[in-house]
Amino acid sequence: MAKVSDLALLLVAGMAISLYIQETGAVKFDIRNQCGYTVWAAGLPGGGQQLTQCQTWTVNLAAGTQSARFWGRTGCSFDASGKGTCQTGDCRGQLSCRVSLVDGFNIPLSINPTNTQCTAPACKADVNAVWPAELKVTGGCKSACVAFQTDQYCCTGSYANSCPATNYSMIFKQQCPQAYSYAKDDTATFACPSGTDYSIVFCP
Repeated sequence: MAKVSDLALLLVAGMAISLYIQETGAVKFDIRNQCGYTVWAAGLPGGGQQLTQCQTWTVNLAAGTQSARFWGRTGCSFDASGKGTCQTGDCRGQLSCRVSLVDGFNIPLSINPTNTQCTAPACKADVNAVWPAELKVTGGCKSACVAFQTDQYCCTGSYANSCPATNYSMIFKQQCPQAYSYAKDDTATFACPSGTDYSIVFCP
């Protein structure tokens, strides 16, 4: 990954937003659902929150937080204790997530920094509509790594140090050029300085 001085944003396969934070203070994230359906937002740290259309969930990361990840879940059902399931983005059946999710796509999203000098990466395309049938799941799609578990698609084994884009990652990259499309795709890393807050919008 390219070296950054403050905070790097990765739009991971259009589903999760990963943050790597170095020497920065507290950071605020406003996570908004603009989809025409309910989204169950998830965050590490942060836990989880049901968002109906136009609702916003604010997550404040404490100074010294080293990394974070946010994503959206769909088709969820939870009981009063916060246990249940989601069609996409599930984190071991918990409303308040303790494990993260990457390697797939379900909801278009954007990241909007308060610092207007920063890049505002987005994946607004309907990737689900063009994804190959062998990678589709109900409500979304999975990565080739998850589907096939090969070194080539997972950038492991003989591909650990030299892992080019594949036919599958390129399909995604054509739809969402700013998104991180496979394990060695460092073309989609963006940095913002300390003091920047962010809004994350589902269905921007």
